[in-house]
Amino acid sequence: MYTSFNQVKAALVEQSVTCVSLVDHYIQKIKDREHLNIFLEVFDDSAVAKAKEVDAKIASGTAGKLAGMVIAIKDNICYKDHKVSGSSKILGGFESLFSSTAVERLLAEDAIIIGRTNCDEFAMGSSNENSAYGKVLNPIQEDKVPGGSSGGSAAAVTAGMCLASLGSDTGGSIRQPASFCGNVGLKPTYARISRWGLLAYASSFDQIGPFTHTVEDAALLLEVMAGSDGKDNTASNVLVDHYSKLLEDSNETLTIGVPKDLLTGEGMDDEVLATYKGFINTIKEDGHKVVEFDFPFFDYMVPTYYVLTTAEASANLARYDGAHFGYRSEQATDIDSTYELSRSEGFGMEVKRRIMLGTFVLSAGYMDAYYAKAQKVRRILKTRTEEVFAKADLILTPTTPTTAFGIGENIDDPITMYLQDIFTVYANLVGSPAISIPVGKHSNGLPFGMQLMANDFEESKLLAFSAKYQKKLV
Repeated sequence: MYTSFNQVKAALVEQSVTCVSLVDHYIQKIKDREHLNIFLEVFDDSAVAKAKEVDAKIASGTAGKLAGMVIAIKDNICYKDHKVSGSSKILGGFESLFSSTAVERLLAEDAIIIGRTNCDEFAMGSSNENSAYGKVLNPIQEDKVPGGSSGGSAAAVTAGMCLASLGSDTGGSIRQPASFCGNVGLKPTYARISRWGLLAYASSFDQIGPFTHTVEDAALLLEVMAGSDGKDNTASNVLVDHYSKLLEDSNETLTIGVPKDLLTGEGMDDEVLATYKGFINTIKEDGHKVVEFDFPFFDYMVPTYYVLTTAEASANLARYDGAHFGYRSEQATDIDSTYELSRSEGFGMEVKRRIMLGTFVLSAGYMDAYYAKAQKVRRILKTRTEEVFAKADLILTPTTPTTAFGIGENIDDPITMYLQDIFTVYANLVGSPAISIPVGKHSNGLPFGMQLMANDFEESKLLAFSAKYQKKLV
């Protein structure tokens, strides 16, 4: 129906739609394609109530800057008096007592939240096949995955079930599904958006971000959600730019860094590689400078990422024990069996795999060999990236090495599945902002994206460049 917030605002001004009719439309779209398993719950009552409130504000001229924007949220982002489960059995039936800071800020600007979307359990996965509530189907080709872990949020935007959505990105969980589903996915700088109210997977990696049809809408949502937060001590105090006002075409010549290692295309789909090289040529033709740089670390990034994130997951998920809230095994007879059975039955296979791996790398005798070494690699990556950004404004890579793969194709091969994140984990390891923009379709009919990274807190530069090239390439 609508593919930009500007279209929605124009329709509201013309009075050809109301917020209530928009919500009704999206609810019907969700029902029409319910088999895609995108939504775990539609917030019918609260969404309609909010829509009526926003319609009244529009009529009185007091509406916020997001009035009329209908948004879905990933099922690991808290919304007061609504259920949140991380798509896990262990949190079945749990209702949040508070809203995340990101949700609070959206609601304050009169966004309308329509429901919670399916995801890989506790955001652990690259295909959305690890949910306790079943897999999500890619709305473009239903025998393909939508990507993960925020696959439901990406698919919801592509399927026209909302105008925008929120996901979380720990190692590519926004950008990879954005590539697979053909929309814009933004991971801001670590700490740019408060993590208060986000179910933790790996606390030094996790970051909330938006899925949209356009870079302009992503910029607007970032502008609303970003900023310091007294509830999250890691949230940055760096001034929030007016991102949505800084997207005008600029004649500024940028320097774009390209890792030499990727130009060989090893492990990359031929058409993805050709598009990548074509994008580089387009940038050059437009007068931007392209510099190749040595970055012989891609083989180390995925192992480093999984050592560190599983260690953090092992600690973060210890709170789900069957004793305090959420799922408790009916077979438990004492405190030991409560812990053991509740966690064994409540967590899915991938979550248990990562908890065990994380516990192992933190154990006595192995912490120095794995965890401490991975932290040193992370420091090297950050230092090398700072050197690159001293010479380049942005870094360009593909978002993913291929288009969306088939459902069940990689589910029994965790190594192959983990390698889906080979380009995206980079930004999370070093904390930099990154975006995936759609660049067209493969001959197999599936979309794919290109990824741009910027230096910390340089989202304005990243978004302006991305907005220009999204319009040019799609």
